[in-house]
Amino acid sequence: MGSAPAQIPTSFGHELRACLRCRLVKTYDQFRESGCENCTFFKMHEENERVVDCTTPNFNGIISVMDPTRSWAARWLRISRFVPGCYTLAVSEPLPEDLQNLCEDERVQYVPPKR
Repeated sequence: MGSAPAQIPTSFGHELRACLRCRLVKTYDQFRESGCENCTFFKMHEENERVVDCTTPNFNGIISVMDPTRSWAARWLRISRFVPGCYTLAVSEPLPEDLQNLCEDERVQYVPPKR
């Protein structure tokens, strides 16, 4: 996880999506063009169909985090190790099982959403 900030969503309409692993929020086109800055191993920018598998339009709330290492809200949301950017408070669906296995293979923690 680098410290360069993630892209800020260029629109706040229906085209917003959240990464199912880290909850980063960007537009569909932004994920397709540059992937997820926290989850580069998903390779969304190389395999465009992965954007639909790795992200969701169903999420609750948005928070902008400028300095995740110093933000109490980032610590509370467990995003303090991620790049600065816009994040959702919660996603409601889990990452598909094959992508959960990819996280495990990459030794990257995945915490499924609470039901």
